[in-house]
Amino acid sequence: MLARLSIRDIVLIERLDIEFATGLAVLTGETGAGKSILLDAFALALGGRGDAGLVRHGVEQGQVTAVFDVPKNHPATKILAENGLDDTGEMILRRVQLADGRTRAFINDQSISVQTLKAVGAALVEIHGQHDERALVDAATHRRLLDAFAGLEKDVAAVESLWDARRTANTALEEHRAGMERAAREADYLRHASAELKQLAPKDGEETSLANRRTTMMQGEKIASDLREAQEAVGGHHSPVSTLSAAVRRLERRGVNSPALVEPAVKAIDMAINALEEADQHLQAALAATDFDPTELERIEERLFALRAASRKYSTPVDGLAALAAKYAADVVLIDAGASRLKKLEQAAIEADSRYAAAAKKLSLVRQKSAEKLNKAVNAELAPLKLERAKFMTQVATDEAAPGPQGFDRVEFWVQTNPGTKPGPMMKVASGGELSRFLLALKVVLSDRGSAPTLVFDEIDTGVGGAVADAIGGRLARLAGKVQVMAVTHAPQVAARADQHLLISKDALDKGKRVATRVNALAADHRREEIARMLAGAEITAEARAAAERLLKAAS
Repeated sequence: MLARLSIRDIVLIERLDIEFATGLAVLTGETGAGKSILLDAFALALGGRGDAGLVRHGVEQGQVTAVFDVPKNHPATKILAENGLDDTGEMILRRVQLADGRTRAFINDQSISVQTLKAVGAALVEIHGQHDERALVDAATHRRLLDAFAGLEKDVAAVESLWDARRTANTALEEHRAGMERAAREADYLRHASAELKQLAPKDGEETSLANRRTTMMQGEKIASDLREAQEAVGGHHSPVSTLSAAVRRLERRGVNSPALVEPAVKAIDMAINALEEADQHLQAALAATDFDPTELERIEERLFALRAASRKYSTPVDGLAALAAKYAADVVLIDAGASRLKKLEQAAIEADSRYAAAAKKLSLVRQKSAEKLNKAVNAELAPLKLERAKFMTQVATDEAAPGPQGFDRVEFWVQTNPGTKPGPMMKVASGGELSRFLLALKVVLSDRGSAPTLVFDEIDTGVGGAVADAIGGRLARLAGKVQVMAVTHAPQVAARADQHLLISKDALDKGKRVATRVNALAADHRREEIARMLAGAEITAEARAAAERLLKAAS
């Protein structure tokens, strides 16, 4: 519900703040007072087309802010969530219009695109006038309104769910069928390749492992001869260990007589013998490490050759051969067992389609019956609106060959303005005044179902008076019992029904050098005076005041 509207530096408006109440608010005033400017500014806040001409002369920018009290789970809050915007309960729509033509849009002080602002604005407010087609031009809107009238939201959601399941089943079927066709075209090649790769049995990382092992073996083969030569010198037949040991024994026998001379030499030779024996142990260990079966190196090289040959043949890195083997094996399985899987998927698709079709047909039947009830309810509202010879009809065209998420139906509102004339789409057949009254009748019947929480009617009473204007006022008041209604009107019968009466006027400023639009909420006495002006014109008579008093009492 619209709570406040603030306008800054828009054409004739320097600063304007309006507090709106629930129920029916009417805006009245002399022609040219600025009602159209006010509505243009409001439309700008809701995502309407920007225009540099809206900016008041002499300033760089103007802005409009509309504040709404929005209930939880309202469609507008869902739009905020989809765009990553915060929902604070109070929704503040702000539009800045720059003098160079550019605009900026904000919701809750977060910068957003104009498209997002427009989507939120459309969910919050509907503006209807003699030439405003936005609420009626799209046939998808008509289907939604019919579904809202009949309370079919859950049924439509169920059909949408079945449509998604149907699409999923058919997608799985088509993908499997395409895979089978692809595999069948390459069956012989796939069988050969799968068998060859299965026999090769490549493993992930095998090439790297084998190459590292081969490098180690080849390097060991080169150093082994040097190790053997060193080991032969240290511990083989040419080893000095036995000679040194004999020399030590001789020195030890002589050392009994001259220990001071012999012992240092004996200790040094013992250390040399120990070092040579330790070196021999290290060399033998190294030789053992380099020892390998020559046939193992041959096997490794043959395996690497086979893997790299397969890599070239199948244009795949060696490390990708295992995955390729698995894919080819799966394709072969698809050929061999795909027919059985295909039958299961075909059956699943048939069942999903059958469930969707049954629910969509059932929904179509309910829509047909609901359309008759909607027609009867709307037509009952037409006579008091001076459309007693007109007829409203809801066309529900069912085409099972053109299914969609919401079923088989295309819904469109048609009218016949006079007996004997050809009925047709409401937007094409009804004149401006007729269209406004058809719309009002439809909105009264739908009440708060399928409607934005705030409705704005711009002079829908143009060209009518007396009983018809009173009927329009009565229906606006009834509608305001369910949603917030704002009406720009010249009809005193409509103004008398208001819960809030706002007077739009144009005041001269700076000794007549410029003018500014003002909006004032009228108290009881001032309301009677304004309604009297609407009845009498320029000169307000006692009779006009008395007539205004009677209208106000009758409406209370």
